[in-house]
Amino acid sequence: MRRLPLLLTTIALCGGLAAFGALDRTGTGVPRPAADTALPAADGSRLPGGRSAPDGSLTRAITADQQRLRQLPADAALWARLGAEYVEQARLTADPAYYPKAEEALHRSLALAPQANADALTGLGALANARHLFDQAREFAEQAVTASPAHWPAYAVLVDARTQLGDDTGATEAVQQLLDRRPGTASFTRAAYDLEQHGRTDEARAALRQALDGAYDPADRAFCQYQIAELDRNSGRADDALTGYRQALRTDPDHTPALAGQARAEAALGRNDDALRDYAAAVARVPLPQYLLELGELQESLGHPEQAQEQYRLLAAEQRLAAANGVVDDLTLGQFQADHGDPAEAVRLLRAEWARRQNVLVADALAWALHRTGADAEALDLARRAQAHGWHNALFRYHLGTIEHALGRTDDARTHLTEALTIDPAFNPLQAPLARSVLATLR
Repeated sequence: MRRLPLLLTTIALCGGLAAFGALDRTGTGVPRPAADTALPAADGSRLPGGRSAPDGSLTRAITADQQRLRQLPADAALWARLGAEYVEQARLTADPAYYPKAEEALHRSLALAPQANADALTGLGALANARHLFDQAREFAEQAVTASPAHWPAYAVLVDARTQLGDDTGATEAVQQLLDRRPGTASFTRAAYDLEQHGRTDEARAALRQALDGAYDPADRAFCQYQIAELDRNSGRADDALTGYRQALRTDPDHTPALAGQARAEAALGRNDDALRDYAAAVARVPLPQYLLELGELQESLGHPEQAQEQYRLLAAEQRLAAANGVVDDLTLGQFQADHGDPAEAVRLLRAEWARRQNVLVADALAWALHRTGADAEALDLARRAQAHGWHNALFRYHLGTIEHALGRTDDARTHLTEALTIDPAFNPLQAPLARSVLATLR
């Protein structure tokens, strides 16, 4: 039985943002690669790759723990904490050069305290999630839960792993277990994502508002405001989304996802100069593949092919460097190849990803890649599987409708293309206009 709605209305919030980062809503984001793997300076002033670091509490915590470990090198708990901090720093800076250091610190903790070391196991699970090694993440999280059933961060890692693996029932159960142990930002934001994936957008919004009501740290509040704005943007309410992203940036000016979201909303509203400016600023801070792809597609839609290709080249370079630091991301590469490269290569990559995890994101991406190679009969089954949970996802509906149109299923195609544009009329700067064009011919 799904107990989430009852809990969302009855549990008082407490606590802060997840210790090991927020759930990736798209499944495609990959942290920023770096040119080298040097440790941060003792004062935390430089990051791997030569980028300046903000003078944040996490940087100071890393510096302090490094200094303590010079005096207490056999402190297993301290090594586990440092490893978790490296994972979080990689998330905040989008620099996977921290991953090998995190792995070394966490394994050292486990070697020093091999029995019931829930902190190290949870950290290794978070690291595996960050590298998109979701099977490993699930195993580490389950080991941590066995070692310490009350250790709530392990359940956050378990939720993320099961979600990405397509274990729908298991993910919902883990969300419930997390809510039972730690009702707070980490649990309510994950509950919201679970509800959104099942088409329960209003309940997801209610969960995020409860999370916001209980969040006091500016970074936590900005994160919740950003997630609410994402719901608005994905529902075609670009004006509301823009207001929400700006609110998040006022709360925390360093919240780069809100800056990229602001650009996304501005593009949907036709404010292209503002969108280009804000995308460029977001990419300069944290050049995630998602941001590079969105900026490239906006440039392409505006008739700037050279600028678009530059973003795509940067995306490919980021992916190669991420892979060098242990990140496996055939989903992002496959999605990119399907629309902007070699569809046959996209099918190869996405079949490999499907063999690792059968969730709705991969089902949709593989369906689209198969369509791009002309294999529409096989694509149709996967596109339907992507709709199985009832997620109100405009891109999924567009892909399904386009595949149905290719197969001559005119009525179904008309229905799903209409739904795509109803959910979000500006879901993609390149593909939304194509949806309108095809729909006009069907009418």
